[in-house]
Amino acid sequence: MPRRTTALAALAAASALTLGACSTGGDDAAGGPVTIDYWLWDDTQLPLYQQCADDFHAANPDVTVQITQTGWAQYWQNLSTQITAGTAPDVFTNQISYYLQFVQNNQLLDLTDRVAASDVDLEAFKPGLADRWVLDGKRYGLPKDWDTVALLYDAQAAEDAGFDADELAALTWNPDDGGTFGELVRALSLDGSGRTGLDPDYDKDDVVRYGYYPEWADGAVGQNGWGNFAHSAGFTFSDDEGVPTTFNFESEPLVETAAWLQGLIEDGYAPPFDEQSTLGTEAVMTSGTAATTVTGSWTASAYLGEDAPVEFAFAPVPEGPQGRTAATNGLADSVWAGTEHPDEAFAWVEYLASPACQDVVGEAGLVFPALPSGTDAALAAREEQGYDSSAFVGVADAGETFPVPAFNNAAEVNTIVQDAMQAIAQGADPAQRLAEADAAVEALFE
Repeated sequence: MPRRTTALAALAAASALTLGACSTGGDDAAGGPVTIDYWLWDDTQLPLYQQCADDFHAANPDVTVQITQTGWAQYWQNLSTQITAGTAPDVFTNQISYYLQFVQNNQLLDLTDRVAASDVDLEAFKPGLADRWVLDGKRYGLPKDWDTVALLYDAQAAEDAGFDADELAALTWNPDDGGTFGELVRALSLDGSGRTGLDPDYDKDDVVRYGYYPEWADGAVGQNGWGNFAHSAGFTFSDDEGVPTTFNFESEPLVETAAWLQGLIEDGYAPPFDEQSTLGTEAVMTSGTAATTVTGSWTASAYLGEDAPVEFAFAPVPEGPQGRTAATNGLADSVWAGTEHPDEAFAWVEYLASPACQDVVGEAGLVFPALPSGTDAALAAREEQGYDSSAFVGVADAGETFPVPAFNNAAEVNTIVQDAMQAIAQGADPAQRLAEADAAVEALFE
């Protein structure tokens, strides 16, 4: 874990709020020590935020931050249960596709006045991040980090197939024949007799390496797969301005994208759903079962380390008929509306959004913090470790991204659309299943 420098330690002390005059009392008596419960889901980042918590406590001895980490699926289930029971954490890591349901149920503390009275400079964050956490003029979080996605590929397999890095950076895609990306997928598919998918005698029933691994457990967004292709063909989630109540899940670009992905499975260039549904992307890719997939910037360290069993590299997502479109998202830290310690909780959120914490997180190179100084620290760390981040940063700098949407009834919408996409992966008619899914989603808003 990277250690903070003397300058960062000084900045930590300078940026932490003075809490002696807080209106809330302590854990046991007014004016006594306070413990702030903080939840996150990423185990790789836990040591980094523990360092931030230790630094925050050093500057504010009467406030201790207790961190709880649980896996992604369990995290949201536990959070929903604890909020319902009135025992939620004071502060938690929030994700854009979930936050509207918390706002809708009055479960997040409005931070507007506290931010206005603080030293937080909302213009200092990466453009667009701070605005995503405002609804009807009220702020419900401060930016934590940002991400985007790229094409992960087996570098040796690509080289053996005759594709160099420049060609991989210029791949094109369309839902008819797959473009040059479709050609890459066929070239990287390998059967038990050593024939590639370009060979007319390729045996789709005896595949030892698939050219592409589609992500099917990706909710209603397709952040790590179908969403990027569909958007590059002209798909948008909704035509509504602001929070949507009507959707486009039945639209032609998405239907054509889903049909193309289904065709990869039928032709033996992507694994059947039942072969991959319980394994997960990292297990499939590191075992050499597949040669390419779309994955996020936050996963890079899992694939590019010295101990990785396969030599991987990243390229930008392929450019589609309407351009290159990579999903981008950003997390924030929010305060539960029921906290007994709102001032201390906000002080911790303010600290999490400061250079004192975000630079420490950035120095590990795992994620791109929301502040440019944190991202610069992350890029420097990745460069030192030999990781090329240009596939991620390039599309972001070029504006070749689309934001992961925020919508109400997120849990239900995610389930409906994911079930439809998984049914398509198992052979269902794409047009019919997506039309049914769109109708079911819109029924939630009637």
